[in-house]
Amino acid sequence: MSRATIKDNEVDIVIGALRSDLTSFLNGWRSVFSQFHLIIVKDPDLKEELKIPDGFNLTVYTKTDIDQIVGSTALSFSGYSCRYFGFLVSKRKYIISIDDDCFPAKDNKGIFVDAMAQHIENLTTPATPFFFNTLYDPYREGADFVRGYPFSLRNGVDCALSCGLWLNLADLDAPTQALKPGLRNNHYVDAVLTVPRTTLMPVSGINIAFDREALGPALFPALKLAGEGKVRWETMEDIWCGMCVKVVCDHLGLGVKSGIPYVWRKDRGNAVESLKKEWEGVKLMEEIVPFFQSLSLSRTAATAEECVVEMATTVKQHLGTAHPVFGRAADSMVEWVRVWKAVGSKSS
Repeated sequence: MSRATIKDNEVDIVIGALRSDLTSFLNGWRSVFSQFHLIIVKDPDLKEELKIPDGFNLTVYTKTDIDQIVGSTALSFSGYSCRYFGFLVSKRKYIISIDDDCFPAKDNKGIFVDAMAQHIENLTTPATPFFFNTLYDPYREGADFVRGYPFSLRNGVDCALSCGLWLNLADLDAPTQALKPGLRNNHYVDAVLTVPRTTLMPVSGINIAFDREALGPALFPALKLAGEGKVRWETMEDIWCGMCVKVVCDHLGLGVKSGIPYVWRKDRGNAVESLKKEWEGVKLMEEIVPFFQSLSLSRTAATAEECVVEMATTVKQHLGTAHPVFGRAADSMVEWVRVWKAVGSKSS
């Protein structure tokens, strides 16, 4: 498989603004953000005006814009879910999404990492989901396929989702962080690998990139906890979304990579307080994982939209009676596809 090339004007960087002052965040990323178009979506619940430094090519969306573009809908774009509105209105083929509490990381040599370039590298080189290569990503410089790897599989498949990692404050759950309050991730592992087909993973929306044309409709705000808050420990929307998008990728024969690039996350929130809100999500995962492990989509589901609608029906049938949160998630998935098509038809 030949390597693709991604131009700067094919990429939108989407930032969900949960804080009003984005000055230090944007200035920290200036050297790598300056060549791209930014979509900044202000959390509809945020009352203060955004503070944005000059010198960026960007579009800002507020609650007024969300209401005008989406219209009447049961979908919620509050909190971290505001980023999905950016996915919705983007007109570019690729999206890179970075949380506003993240900054450029340094590698083992003390050199700042260009996370945008590394995400693009992941998306432009093939993935190998059907047979695991023990020497990480065989397409990276200095690596290759190991002995015994079938030559018939060495072309790989298109990589549609790149999941980056975090230094300092890793994306741990509230129970783990509360038990180990001083735990920080200081290990920079210069590696990326393809997540094998049928292997599930908790995708974190903190630092990801994806092919919007192939996967856009499969990244959505659906599962909302009753006590959802404004700190990552208090949400599950990206975890649920990640389970869904991995099933879609497996079904459509697309690849998912995990590893570099890293970002450096600032400490934020109180894990003990967040535990009170996230505990519902911790319990729900025990039901979610077996469901997704057994989930199989029909051959008639040939696009991301069709996969999401079919998946929503199955969620409603098999999980909807177990907990009302699943029934609401299924409804939101169907509504998301409706809105995706409606917004897309207006901009085409």
